[in-house]
Amino acid sequence: LTLGRDHGLTALLLKALRTAAPYLSHDPSAPPPPTQVWMYCRLYRQFERFRRPELLNAAKAGGEFLLRYAQVAPPAKKCAFVLTRDGRPVKVQRTIFSECFYTMAMNELWRVTGDARYQNEAMEMMDQIVSWVREDPSGLGRPQLPGAPASESMAVPMMLLNLVEQLGEADEELAGISAELGDWCAQRILQHVQVGRFSGTGEHLFPRRLSSGQLLPALLVTALLLQFRDPEYGEWFGYLNRDGKVALTIKGGPFKGCFHVPRCLAMCEEMLNNLLSRLAPASALSTRSPPAGPARPGAE
Repeated sequence: LTLGRDHGLTALLLKALRTAAPYLSHDPSAPPPPTQVWMYCRLYRQFERFRRPELLNAAKAGGEFLLRYAQVAPPAKKCAFVLTRDGRPVKVQRTIFSECFYTMAMNELWRVTGDARYQNEAMEMMDQIVSWVREDPSGLGRPQLPGAPASESMAVPMMLLNLVEQLGEADEELAGISAELGDWCAQRILQHVQVGRFSGTGEHLFPRRLSSGQLLPALLVTALLLQFRDPEYGEWFGYLNRDGKVALTIKGGPFKGCFHVPRCLAMCEEMLNNLLSRLAPASALSTRSPPAGPARPGAE
């Protein structure tokens, strides 16, 4: 938040320019992307220690910027992938992902502010995304070429499924309406791979599954904690070489910013807290003193 204020990641990206200038090719004064707005709101809403007014104010400022400038040619819903600091579009992708992240940001802003404008915007964009995916993709700007081999990106139903979860949280009516879409997404994900995607990175490399007593997961976690963390500037590096050395120090950019790593860490914290809360009753029972046995004859 300190490095990203004033609608930019200037300080962070200047550091990246100094250390890895050949790899950085975008405007260092670009505004916060929808993913960052979503991340600020989610941290503010789910974690007490992040319930700080400056975090909420930054999210609201980013949301208002997106409302004003993200859509390239209103009333058309196509969103820019990259914007300049003054709101001019730099790049537009011919996919649904900019719009998906925009929807996530608007919905999460509504959850923390109660402002119906954000929720209305999220629902309108969701309707447009579903139309592009299931009815008419021409608005994405990617023509169907007759010589192109038939293919389908698994990322599309996965991203839609993420939106179903986001919009349906604590909303039974909307969750019910979206149930059919969620089933459709799951079927698309599963239809080409027998059991869906591998659930763990590198799992398909092993000839057999690891038993519970083997330590590979522990080694992976240890490697993550020891190697990915940036001791000087905080957060985590994005990429390591096989020998554990940092491959790139860049943490800013259209594809990487304040989203993937903090989102992963937040999810891990939530899952660990849930596990600990389930274990707490059992732990309390195991630490209780055993019941007293029958009194010995003659004891007073």
